[in-house]
Amino acid sequence: MHSHLLHNGEIHGTSEKLVSPGQVGFMNGWGVFTTIRVYDGVLFAHQRHYDRMKRDALRLHVPLDISAHELEEMLLRLVEANQVANATLRVAIIRNKGGLFEGPDIERAADIVAFTADLNPWGDGVRLMYMPQGRHAASEFAGAKVTSWSQNLVWNEEAHQRGFDEVVLLNEFGQVSECTSANVFIVRGNQVWTPPVATSGCLAGVTRAVLLEEIRVEGLQVEEHDFLPVDLETADQVFITSTTRDLLPVLEMDGRVLNQAGEKFGRLKNGFLAYQMKYAALHRKVETVVT
Repeated sequence: MHSHLLHNGEIHGTSEKLVSPGQVGFMNGWGVFTTIRVYDGVLFAHQRHYDRMKRDALRLHVPLDISAHELEEMLLRLVEANQVANATLRVAIIRNKGGLFEGPDIERAADIVAFTADLNPWGDGVRLMYMPQGRHAASEFAGAKVTSWSQNLVWNEEAHQRGFDEVVLLNEFGQVSECTSANVFIVRGNQVWTPPVATSGCLAGVTRAVLLEEIRVEGLQVEEHDFLPVDLETADQVFITSTTRDLLPVLEMDGRVLNQAGEKFGRLKNGFLAYQMKYAALHRKVETVVT
């Protein structure tokens, strides 16, 4: 984490004590969040991130009254304070009131907290393992990006202890849903599939949405489609997507070496990176940060 954070519109040092145990969202994981890629000083796909947080906040009864523009201006001040043009930014909207153990003298309905960190070097690919029953597609809250994250952290820790990088979460039907912090794609011939939000229980990732809605690669059709572990293991290519990883190949699945259709994957990745670069150029404001 970098030296400054954002707390309700104000910039503070990360060592300052700013929260109270009586804020129920901090005690119970009652909040929503998103992770944004800071690309050349621009908040990449900011409106998409905001729209998803707004939808999740409505589902979780988390007050989110600030506009997308107001939030963007706040976050850019944090980027400027930390003097980072390329970074990872995490912003959370955390509910403060409700339940039996609400603390006294809490005035705000919710807190906005954000911080930045260096980009993580993910390497050339990832090795994954399965986690059965990791997502419940029929849940009212399936796909919500909530701050109650301990379950995912435990699965990640267990994966690392076993020599893997991440887990593939299966839903109650045994279908592939997602990873703990990434969406899953497979390439089969000229078809590129990712599990549907409506039936798999996966989160509607922003990078996933960009691939589905914005990237056009000649000869490849990117679409939602249910699939099983056997489809993943026999695909021409498997890759994961997230804000922090962009597109990253899956090298192994439970110790099984997977196929690598490098040319098709390369065209998809190049298409995404070109879109990202174009987006940053179109949205860049007066330079206020340094590389």
